[in-house]
Amino acid sequence: MQSNSISSRIEGFYRLPRKDRLVTLARMGGLDETEVAELLNPTPLPFEVADHMIENAIGVLGLPLGVGLNFLINGRERLVPMAIEEPSVVAAASFAARLVREAGGFFAEADPSIMIGQIQLVSIEDLEGASQRILKNTGRIIALANSVHPNMLKRGGGARKIELRPLPETPCGPMLVVHILVDVGDAMGANAINGIAEAVAPLLEEISGGEARLKILSNLADQRLARATARIPFPVLATEQFTGEQVARRIEEAWAFAYADPYRAATHNKGIMNGIDAVALATGQDWRGIEAGAHAYAARDGQYRPLSEWRVHNGALIGSIELPLAVGIVGGNLECNPRANFGLRLLRARSARDLAAVMAAVGLAQNFAAVRALATDGIQRGHMALHARGLALAAGATEDIVDQVVEELIASGEIKLSKAREIVASRKDAA
Repeated sequence: MQSNSISSRIEGFYRLPRKDRLVTLARMGGLDETEVAELLNPTPLPFEVADHMIENAIGVLGLPLGVGLNFLINGRERLVPMAIEEPSVVAAASFAARLVREAGGFFAEADPSIMIGQIQLVSIEDLEGASQRILKNTGRIIALANSVHPNMLKRGGGARKIELRPLPETPCGPMLVVHILVDVGDAMGANAINGIAEAVAPLLEEISGGEARLKILSNLADQRLARATARIPFPVLATEQFTGEQVARRIEEAWAFAYADPYRAATHNKGIMNGIDAVALATGQDWRGIEAGAHAYAARDGQYRPLSEWRVHNGALIGSIELPLAVGIVGGNLECNPRANFGLRLLRARSARDLAAVMAAVGLAQNFAAVRALATDGIQRGHMALHARGLALAAGATEDIVDQVVEELIASGEIKLSKAREIVASRKDAA
């Protein structure tokens, strides 16, 4: 069933019934027969598996799984799995990707998969002396770290470097924090890093004369950054109401607002994470760690800033994004969850770095769509239309009347569940 000509540009995909969407993806090379069958399986995750994944399990929570279309990243067509409950996110990302592909698509990259393990040392009287002794013993520390995961070393990964962070003044007195930088390859790497940190802690105590306390990874993975850029010429941005240059300058002004004001920056970045988290969920990533790292990175200069930048230059709008993205395409949780594996296969992720690059591009696309809407028509126009459909279904609208209920709900100006229920009741009474 699978072809060699995958394309993310699928006209009218959203209008197709579910089965036809799957058939279309299969025909265009995005799915094979096994994957189609997996998606048609009404049980996304067997409870028996869930019961072993967490404690006190009582069921499995579902989320809508969609496909972000139109993505052209580094010249490669990408079908992007996105799991999210919020309406308009998948549509907005796909719309933005369509505009950007007209201008050549996104360009994205990711750093090597370097994660940071932290060992906290306390009860050290001479921070400088302890630091010098640790640096002199770097070779011993690295060798011990690499002995913990020899297979990682064989695959080309392993501990790379030691860094020191003296903290002379904390509420509990002086501390010395040792960072071990480890290339974890195609894994997210949390378990590997934690194991290494615990293994080297006794040696660090011996060398420093201090006592080890916390031994754990840092989610501020600032050695593992992903970036994406897009250049969108003015003609691509033009709307019925605004010229392309007007749209570009309004988006630049919106970015400047976020750069100067953390209250706006928080919402600006939330829009970015709408896209990134949706891909993270669909591919089985630690989205909480991703969120923590992203927001910490946004405040790295002492003020919370936007993770993206939009500037007008030489007849085009230039967008860029940079943030930590600790993700993986191998690991125990991925093996347990067939839908997460499906997401990685649909995306055709070649490596953890490839996945991170795609996620950065999706975050930039989502940000572009949201800021463009805010700076022109306003966010409610498209978002509330999709929200109205969700309310109509929640109110009990059947497939034969849902479109009419949505139209009436929008026309009323009351996009509320109570109003949707009223409209559904009146339609059923009329029938």
